[in-house]
Amino acid sequence: MDGDDQPGPGDLVVRLPGVPSQVARARELITVALGRDHPVHDDAVLLTSELATNAILHTKSGAGGSFTVTVASSETAVRVLVSDGGSEEPPCVCGTAAQSTSGRGLPLVEALSRRWGFTREDGATTVWFELPHRRVPTPLPV
Repeated sequence: MDGDDQPGPGDLVVRLPGVPSQVARARELITVALGRDHPVHDDAVLLTSELATNAILHTKSGAGGSFTVTVASSETAVRVLVSDGGSEEPPCVCGTAAQSTSGRGLPLVEALSRRWGFTREDGATTVWFELPHRRVPTPLPV
């Protein structure tokens, strides 16, 4: 995958209403695009859920708008993009208090993905992540 955040001809692209029930639909799209047996299915579902939730809670998508989920898969990686209606502030991997009930979505994306990022253009924001098909095991401390 080349870092371009534009959909390609074989990508699954679906626009969803910016309402909480559509987070489940975004998760279902990952299963449709990849299949449950795909090596990164579970991580892709989890991270997509986080980005869809962020789109609804923190952007204009959740105020009567919509958001788009794009799933692209190559021989080596899966990339998911969630484009929303934009917000006043860019996405933030901010520190969160231990008692907080929110603020862990992007840190989770950062921890589980090979790479991730966002673009802001014409008032909209696209947040994307990439998962390699094979994980390199982390050596255990001796």
